Amino acid sequence: MLETFETVAKAVADPSRVRILKLLEGGELCVCQITTVLELAPATVSKHLAALKTAGLLQQRREGKWVYYRLAERELNPYAPPFLALVGALLADDPTTVEDRRVLALVNAVPLPVLCDQGRAALAPNAQASDASPCCGGPS
Repeated sequence: MLETFETVAKAVADPSRVRILKLLEGGELCVCQITTVLELAPATVSKHLAALKTAGLLQQRREGKWVYYRLAERELNPYAPPFLALVGALLADDPTTVEDRRVLALVNAVPLPVLCDQGRAALAPNAQASDASPCCGGPS
């Protein structure tokens, strides 16, 4: 049991992973949405998502080329729900997570194919829609 606890504790010990958990409190997000808000490389975000999923904190689903993550709805790890509750309660007014929510609102206004193609540049006032074929993935 201690190893199970340790897996969750280590997963939430990273600030970027906590930010991901806070973003997902509002519902399911695509990897490119998370990447855009956090301003991290897709590979870095994928590693964080994999650690959170391994710890039983997240679930994923694939839809075409997009991979979506959400907070775990089933108890995959008995320690996950208390950790999620703690993160949710203690960091509700944290300036970083408040700013992440503000940026997420901008991100959610951009069509997913455009966002996955252009990333943070799609949030610029003069951003143009692209016909490029984006790929938005995460750990399987």
